[in-house]
Amino acid sequence: MRHLTLRPLFKLVLFKSLAVLLFAVAALNPSQSARAQESFAGLDTLQLRTIFAEPFLPGVRPSVINFSPIGNHVHFSWNDSSYAETGQYRVNLNGELLEKVEDDDASTVRSAVSPNRSSIAYTRSNTVFVANMDGTGARQVFSASGVSGNPHWSSDSRQLAFVVDGDVWTLHLENAEVRQVTRRDSDEPRFFIRGWALNDSKLILQQTDTSHYAEIFFPDYVPEFVRPGGSRRGQPHITLLVADIDEGETEVLFEGDNYHLNSDISADGRYFLLDVTNHDMKEREIFSYDLSTGDVITLFSETTDGWIYSPLMRAKFAPDGITMFYTSEQSGFSHIYTVRADGSRQTRVTSGDFEIDWVEWAGANTLVYSSTERDPGLRDLYTININTRSRSRLTQDEAFRYDFRLSPDMRYIAYMKTTWNEPGELHLLDIRRPDREVRLTNSIPDRFREIEWQQPDYYRFTGRDSTVISMDVLKPHGFVEGEQYPVVVFVHGAGSLQNVFQGWSISYPREYMFHQILNREGYVVVEVDFRHSTGYGRAFREDVTNWMGRYELNDIVDGLNFLDETYGYLDMESIGIYGGSYGGFMSLYALSHEPEIFSAGAALRAVTDWFNYYHANPGYTRPRLGTPEDNPEHFERSSPITFADSLSRPVIILHGLIDDNVGFQDAAQYINVLIESGNTDFDMMMYPSERHAYQNPNAWHDQYLRIFNFFERHLRD
Repeated sequence: MRHLTLRPLFKLVLFKSLAVLLFAVAALNPSQSARAQESFAGLDTLQLRTIFAEPFLPGVRPSVINFSPIGNHVHFSWNDSSYAETGQYRVNLNGELLEKVEDDDASTVRSAVSPNRSSIAYTRSNTVFVANMDGTGARQVFSASGVSGNPHWSSDSRQLAFVVDGDVWTLHLENAEVRQVTRRDSDEPRFFIRGWALNDSKLILQQTDTSHYAEIFFPDYVPEFVRPGGSRRGQPHITLLVADIDEGETEVLFEGDNYHLNSDISADGRYFLLDVTNHDMKEREIFSYDLSTGDVITLFSETTDGWIYSPLMRAKFAPDGITMFYTSEQSGFSHIYTVRADGSRQTRVTSGDFEIDWVEWAGANTLVYSSTERDPGLRDLYTININTRSRSRLTQDEAFRYDFRLSPDMRYIAYMKTTWNEPGELHLLDIRRPDREVRLTNSIPDRFREIEWQQPDYYRFTGRDSTVISMDVLKPHGFVEGEQYPVVVFVHGAGSLQNVFQGWSISYPREYMFHQILNREGYVVVEVDFRHSTGYGRAFREDVTNWMGRYELNDIVDGLNFLDETYGYLDMESIGIYGGSYGGFMSLYALSHEPEIFSAGAALRAVTDWFNYYHANPGYTRPRLGTPEDNPEHFERSSPITFADSLSRPVIILHGLIDDNVGFQDAAQYINVLIESGNTDFDMMMYPSERHAYQNPNAWHDQYLRIFNFFERHLRD
């Protein structure tokens, strides 16, 4: 049994404070240590605290905001010194001029651009401003308490619509005429603007009613007096309306217990597109409203036994005309379809056993999109002509691209790009000349590059039911053929998320660095994109419907068996499992259902009872498990707490006390069952000031130090 803080080091370095204790410099034996230092320069001195503390070792990833209204810069949030607090920056299209954006200019990038592309409009400090396209010449055009949200331009670029205290107003910029379009009651939901329509005589509006939401409590114990931490949770009732500006009257277009996926207005203002799914997310409908005749056409509808995955669902009118594209998984994978607003000429544009996860118009008849066609672990960009179906792949090298933005002139695409051990950087592609990508940022510190990070082995293996699954594996430093090593399985969170791809981790950069430390200490680290993960088609994601945990666990176990049977370097008697949120849930589920496989587990901010999470987040839970009233068996068999009284393997439970996503009650209730069942083989730590996403580097460090020492106790001989 070994503990990190007591383990012998090659070179013992003592500090006066334990807060700066080196995580490890030792390897398992002198010969292995020498090989490790020779093969992975810098990793021999990597400290656990370093991977959580500021300045962050890999730097801070740029987060794309948008192109500037004029299209000559890309704006993004960032910290150029690798600290958590970010500001807005911009870079020109050749990447040569990068500068911080002053606070007064930051709002202009999110501004509304006039249809004639002569002006922008935005709100700041309860005031509506109009400025030139480059942000100069800003002038106040309206000011009142309660002004919120971006203004909306009329199609003739002469009027603005905006919201004041939840009601809609319009302003004519030429004669300064101001009108109040709506007058809601005090208990009525606020109005939101969807756009102008029908020769600027009407506005499309939305109200979202949340008055029926239940109050869920997440108490805060750190202040002088305990705060109840109430938060209203539920599923919305939406109403779409058309408002006649001259008459001041509104008419309901659509009303129901639904989620609003997409909406758009045709360039001529005649048609309104509405894309909705019900609260179960089993049914989806796309409607076309002819505002000139009042006719309503159902353009598309689909149902599924699983759930509609909203991030993949897109629908939008072409820049001109009445043709629109929409995406659907009705074939089993997300693909592109087109249809006219009158319901004619419905056509499937793309097909194949791959997924399209982003698409935009790049011209009157051209679409640009990102897909997994070459491999689920890659993302490439393509263009396709919707009439001829001729297409071209714009990107050639193997990389994972994400977070796309199209320039106002539809010529350039800005996005993040990552490759193995190269954290994501902002890139730009010219659709007309795609022979090279321009790298716009260099945000990776030199200290990160001084470390030779180990590259994972990437696998696509076949599971027990012929499902093809992605997995990556990090081997111990100084790996020796024929030897067997203890294993740590990392389980990603969210459920619906892709974690195995050919690049630096987007969601788990800290964990990825922690895994490299585990490698240095002699562990194999395994990550599996189990069923429920995204990037692999509808059936792969939806297989877990009504029973979360079952297929995910099968896939993880099948990955371990694949490695054992094919390569033989896993110590199948020493396998640990850990993860946060959904990964924490899976760790507890695995320990209860496969104790002969998993020797120990660490559950971070874990869902232990899906009944609890249904009330905290019904939008997530209901599509996957139904409702507790109608489907209690789905919740019982998916909840680790159901099996806690028979837990036979050691576990450590770590949870933020003020977590307002997965409430601390999940940890408390699970531990209570362990105590009542006489189980004493568990550890627990709470973090009083942390929510679901930890902020304090010391809390991060404490958590992972405990995880490491826990695995040292239970996975070593």
